[in-house]
Amino acid sequence: MNNTANLICALRGPLLLVTLGALLAAHRFLDTSFWQLWPILLIVLGVMKLLEMLARRNPASTDIGPGMPPGAPPGAGL
Repeated sequence: MNNTANLICALRGPLLLVTLGALLAAHRFLDTSFWQLWPILLIVLGVMKLLEMLARRNPASTDIGPGMPPGAPPGAGL
């Protein structure tokens, strides 16, 4: 997995927690029910998974490794 995909994967949990907090705050302070808003969590999760999948498929963002020439194939330094 490349660095971009790792970053997106690492941000998924905190972003879901922030979204959950925002939904609970909206439930508490606005005239809305949490049960009407919970699908937003699924949408955020789906968008994060889509971004992670796209980052994995992007060949321009692959890691070659330190000290390897720019044209070296991935895994050549192993």
